[in-house]
Amino acid sequence: MAVTQSLKIYEILNKHFKNEEDAKIVIQQIEEIVEAKVDNKKDILLTKEDKIDLIDRINKSKLETIIWIVGIGALQFILSYLIRK
Repeated sequence: MAVTQSLKIYEILNKHFKNEEDAKIVIQQIEEIVEAKVDNKKDILLTKEDKIDLIDRINKSKLETIIWIVGIGALQFILSYLIRK
């Protein structure tokens, strides 16, 4: 939560409670809840590093698939040539 947002909420709560300590406690609790929710969402969201890793894995898989297809094709060609003789 941004400092300006915390300050505005603090001012409103301070006027409401007419007590600085209660307003500070409420602000701290709100900030803890927001931080906990953000931390929980970090596990779900795709980070930049995760995206780079995923792209690398996809590219590697594509290359391996192409190598297998070419290898199998070459093997079939060689086997068909040997069978004809």
